[in-house]
Amino acid sequence: MIAAVPHQQEYDLCVVGSGPAGITLALEYSRLNRERHVLLVEYGYKGQASGNDLDDTIEIKNAINHHSPYECTNKGLGGSSATWGGRCVMYDEVDFIDRPIVAEGCTWGVDLFREMANYVPRAATYFECGNPVFDLHESPEFRNARIAEHFLEGIVTDSVVERWSMPTRFGDRYARDIAERANLTLIQGYEARDFAAPDQTGNVSSMLIRDVKDKKVYEIKAKAFVLAAGTQETTRILLRNTQLFRNLDTIPTALGKYYQGHISGKIASIQFTGNPSKTDFGFLRDSDGTYLRRRFQFSSKFLAEQNLLNTAIWLDNPLYFNPKHRSGAMSFMYLAMIMPILGKKLAPPAIAHSVTKGKVTGISQHIWNIVRDLPQSLTTPASIFVKRYFLDRKLPGVFLFSPANRYALHFHAEQIPDAANRMELGLDGESLVVHYELTEDDIHSVIKLHGVLDTWLRDCNCGELVYWYTEDELPDAIRSMSRDGIHQSGTTRIADSPAKGVVDENLKVWGTQNVFVCSSSVFPTSGQANPTFFLGAFAIRLAEHLSNVYENSRVS
Repeated sequence: MIAAVPHQQEYDLCVVGSGPAGITLALEYSRLNRERHVLLVEYGYKGQASGNDLDDTIEIKNAINHHSPYECTNKGLGGSSATWGGRCVMYDEVDFIDRPIVAEGCTWGVDLFREMANYVPRAATYFECGNPVFDLHESPEFRNARIAEHFLEGIVTDSVVERWSMPTRFGDRYARDIAERANLTLIQGYEARDFAAPDQTGNVSSMLIRDVKDKKVYEIKAKAFVLAAGTQETTRILLRNTQLFRNLDTIPTALGKYYQGHISGKIASIQFTGNPSKTDFGFLRDSDGTYLRRRFQFSSKFLAEQNLLNTAIWLDNPLYFNPKHRSGAMSFMYLAMIMPILGKKLAPPAIAHSVTKGKVTGISQHIWNIVRDLPQSLTTPASIFVKRYFLDRKLPGVFLFSPANRYALHFHAEQIPDAANRMELGLDGESLVVHYELTEDDIHSVIKLHGVLDTWLRDCNCGELVYWYTEDELPDAIRSMSRDGIHQSGTTRIADSPAKGVVDENLKVWGTQNVFVCSSSVFPTSGQANPTFFLGAFAIRLAEHLSNVYENSRVS
């Protein structure tokens, strides 16, 4: 049910943040525990202004490689799913192996990775991404097909896929479920402020929340609290509430540190040797209509042995802004995206930037491309527009067939957990300062794995890579093109002790008995995967864990 102000009662569970993780956790816990009462607290509210105090008080130290706060998160019911693309990706075994390159930064283990498989099917239901099969070897329909003629699997694979949600806007999709759940109360327009200090057993009795509009403060009492406010705000709340660690010898040194995203961009094209019509350049459709897409990946064994960072590489279009692609459809979509009003309606800022790269260039050549390719210059975008904006399950992206069997390659690579990449409070104790840089090892791994892919393709007689830069130019090119801040992780990482991390394997904050974190900030390594879906699986697992903890305490 919906409440205008907090009910003055003790809740069984208070969840801060109503993004995909918070909504999934609150709904799942309230479903499993019909007699227990859940409070879901959201900072955003209907009719809110375009700006907000939280994003306005974040300082990004590296604007080249990190998006602005307003491009990274959304306030309001549904959180960042309001502009989420819908890509659902699984993490890999290598992400849970402590390799030398991550310098003891992998503080979770393979047993946890294997356990998480139990929660993936339920997460797929919430995310509406179909049957949770992420490897085509498990799909009778696709297991014998390859990405292109002559390709063979080995240390390089083509069978791991990304699955695509509707995309599900969690706020719109689950608003009715929340309203109709008698034991679930949603309040919007409240900021989580201060926790009571834990008692000697680590129990935290209450938390103060503040009305965003009139600044009135309310006390919320609960048997358990979960911070699911995203990496930035979850980290800021913990940095501001160090009294939570009073039962420890010291505040966990990992708090706010080891901030990661992904290294991402394009430095090469792939030229296949086979029949262009036999190349899986775009989307596959599962039996239930879910969109799938292949990715080149590298085996966990190979990455661990070669001490390289996990990386996915997929087929992509040439750079839209460069009219040399000679595609009328691409030129039309580029021009539409750079139009001030229309462009904002077509895609969120971060996705629009991935198309335009912030460049307005070659207008006359783009217009000539459109004229030369008529009528396909208009009919192809029109067909795409209908599939992307008028169907329930929307076309996730645009990938155009290449008669020459040549495609750009987009890389999406793991970052090293570097303590220098961090979030910290400003001198006022309220603002959040974000330090984020790329390391030489981050960049070297991307270059090395492109070379591995090139060699593998040549050995298979499947194709070869055509680089866009000289070897000497590659590091600077990667450093200048990669921009993240959307896939935030690492700052409250899982570890087996407070000396190494901030939360334990069950996501409980060290030094407490009943404060938990459900955010990708708990992921010690970023892997190659977008974190949203896998975090949903952790939300399911946490709902089950909290249910069991409550039941055990009642029995005892």
